[in-house]
Amino acid sequence: MLEAVERQMRHYVAELNNDIIMQLFEKLPKGKRLRAKLVLKVAGARREAVELAAIIEMIHAASLLHDDVIDDARTRRGVASMNATEGSKQAIMMGDILYSKGFEALTGFSPKIASAVARAVTQLSIGELMDVRLGERFNPDLDAYRQMIYQKTAALIEATAAAAALLAGRDEKIYAIYGRNLGIAFQIIDDILDITQTSEQLGKPAMHDFEEGKTTLPYIYLYEALDEKGREKLVSLHGKPLDEEEKGWIVTQMEESGALRKAYLYARELGEEAVALMEGEGEEALAQIVTAMIEREY
Repeated sequence: MLEAVERQMRHYVAELNNDIIMQLFEKLPKGKRLRAKLVLKVAGARREAVELAAIIEMIHAASLLHDDVIDDARTRRGVASMNATEGSKQAIMMGDILYSKGFEALTGFSPKIASAVARAVTQLSIGELMDVRLGERFNPDLDAYRQMIYQKTAALIEATAAAAALLAGRDEKIYAIYGRNLGIAFQIIDDILDITQTSEQLGKPAMHDFEEGKTTLPYIYLYEALDEKGREKLVSLHGKPLDEEEKGWIVTQMEESGALRKAYLYARELGEEAVALMEGEGEEALAQIVTAMIEREY
């Protein structure tokens, strides 16, 4: 049914009657379509579910376009980003168009569903701003990190699961908790993979998060585990290009301190809570999505 979601997204873009916008849209990498899969698993293959999945994927794509401009990312999922090929101005405007068209289509749903998604997009934008602010210096504040990744990543996944549950006439609160846990765990695993995987596996430069100023969970745990001298060295490496020796030092410290393992166990704990919730609802497919996400290698 993901093909139906792809067709629906093209249909929404085609309604704009602009060949340039369609050409730009076709250049966007498709990614995992995690949010669309959630909608279809929860709400089934009904027409409204396909439309909701398409809207949320358009909103997600818009957020990535803006995120790449903010991060000055030159690649996305192994291919050149739109800001790299078309310039930041076109990438920003394409993001605005997808946001706007998504919200236009969202008005066709019940106010409760539309409000859930709209609130999540507000949280996403706040999270993006907080990510930029936290990136101005090394951030050892665990609570600030958790709040930021909830807003930037998990809020839309939380709303996706809740909105799909509303569409299917199910208890949206249970599905919202599932989505929130899945979203936070998803981001933490992403943060871990940025350290442990190669550039080829990631489709972007490895350890780029720390170089561009992000202090993700493994780095916060590492900072807590290091002595004063080690902390000074870690902070001195933050927000700058790293050579191979510096990357090697970080990876070694991550492994010896147990920081990577601690971050993984936290993500797994959140994932197991989500799995238990879905198994209680008889939603084996949704439980499997969490397990696959936790165990992925890229």
